Amino acid sequence: MKRDIEKDQNFSGKIPSATFYDAATPYGYGGFLIEGNVTDESLEALEKEYSRLCMNEGIISEFVRFHPVLNNSKVLSSIYDISELGRTVTIELGSQEQMWEGFAGNNRNKIRKAKKSGVEIYWGRSRELFDVFIPMYNETMDKDDATDYYYFKNDFYNSILEDLKYNSLMFYAVFESKIISMSIILFSNQQMHYHLSASDRNYKNLAATNLLLYEAACWGCENGYKTLHLGGGLGSREDSLYQFKKGFNKNSNTCFSIGKKIFDNEKYNELIEIRKQDQGFDENKLFFPVYRG
Repeated sequence: MKRDIEKDQNFSGKIPSATFYDAATPYGYGGFLIEGNVTDESLEALEKEYSRLCMNEGIISEFVRFHPVLNNSKVLSSIYDISELGRTVTIELGSQEQMWEGFAGNNRNKIRKAKKSGVEIYWGRSRELFDVFIPMYNETMDKDDATDYYYFKNDFYNSILEDLKYNSLMFYAVFESKIISMSIILFSNQQMHYHLSASDRNYKNLAATNLLLYEAACWGCENGYKTLHLGGGLGSREDSLYQFKKGFNKNSNTCFSIGKKIFDNEKYNELIEIRKQDQGFDENKLFFPVYRG
């Protein structure tokens, strides 16, 4: 995703617009996908051509969030400064029996409880479902004190509906005729991804999301998918969110990595000098690119 740096509040009015850019992976994961044999020579040629392209586009730096399941960071260490940030959780969808055995005991109990309580899981894709999901999701983020990064405009949801019509489903849990939990699941190339989720916390004790993810994984097994990636904790921490996801595969060992690259060191340092004029700016803060910290 190409970003005009002047649109950042720290640079608005300080630099010309449509002149200085950087690039970052959109919400989720990204990075190069490389087919065929990879050699040192081919990677060197890729870096040279890609750097030339970015320089021509005025892109000063790039921040990449690599995909944990595709593990596409592995072959790109000669192009990016790569760091491993933390673990994520992936459900292996070989068979429903093997999948169930990989669940933590307390997760299996919650799934049974949700079923016994009368929670039912459905799936589909429609504007009406998104009209229910969006306010529920925003309320969930409000209660979690989420940053702006986790809120999305209508164009984002419209893109899922229109551009991913064959690669997405909304799974939702119903209790006593009311939708109480919802998740957007993406899928392609035998892989599934737990994209966004929301729930009504008044029904938290029913463990509807546990049952929802179980049914989504079963759908994946029945439709020939190999993995369901759940992601990790907030900020890659092994927090309560990570522990919840870990309950779906005790043995998951996928990791989340990021990549950093500077294409134009001179302009990169110029932007840091501009930020030094701001009170409270710390160029030693662990943030990339530094000038956005």
